Amino acid sequence: MIIFPAIDLKNGECVRLYKGEFDTVHKVAESYIETAKSFKDAGAEWIHMIDLDGAKNAERKNSRIIIEVAQKIELKVQAGGGIRTLSDINYLLERGISRVIIGSAAVKNPAFVKEAVKLHGEKIAVGIDARKGKVATEGWTESSKIDYIELALQMCEAGVKCFIFTDIEKDGTLSRPNHFKTKLLQEKVSVYNASVIASGGIKSIENIKTLKKNKVYGAICGKSIYSGTLDLRQAIAFCKGVK
Repeated sequence: MIIFPAIDLKNGECVRLYKGEFDTVHKVAESYIETAKSFKDAGAEWIHMIDLDGAKNAERKNSRIIIEVAQKIELKVQAGGGIRTLSDINYLLERGISRVIIGSAAVKNPAFVKEAVKLHGEKIAVGIDARKGKVATEGWTESSKIDYIELALQMCEAGVKCFIFTDIEKDGTLSRPNHFKTKLLQEKVSVYNASVIASGGIKSIENIKTLKKNKVYGAICGKSIYSGTLDLRQAIAFCKGVK
């Protein structure tokens, strides 16, 4: 299993939200470069970066920062937020981003996802953010009636091999991930040889152990790292089988 330490960006700053609510935004680090370096020093190979302004406003706002991290720090960058066109995807991939996450557009324009996967294969991931099992869009400010499993299977048919699943009610709470929904999603998409990265609510190494036991491909850790409830180095070592 892979640990993805996270940097969420709003107005150029490293922030966190509680349950995806923008009025709960708070700064968690002074420097995105130094934060990324600390992740690398702890043994991380990937970093997960989200442009919150972009997600909410359907346009790239913090791309410069995301690209700077990819080019200055020797980490693979998985990035999302405001990805709506092939031009958005090409812009990031051409500048060193390793994987681009399509979120709201997967609900509103599935043909776009299919075309993106056709062009870029496994460099494309789909972010599925759900509230009570129903997919939310536009930076979680809008709700749909689409079940998260239903959307995932539609995306599997389009060729998607990687999903980031966030239970919004768990995000930023340190109350543990929604293991049941995450495990169920992994079981469903594994038929298509697809994988799930868990996001939201991860607090401790025990949560990481459960996710690994459930054969989840990855775990995004944000608030747990910043608040000190999860030792990033320990979590990475565990996932690599290092004692």
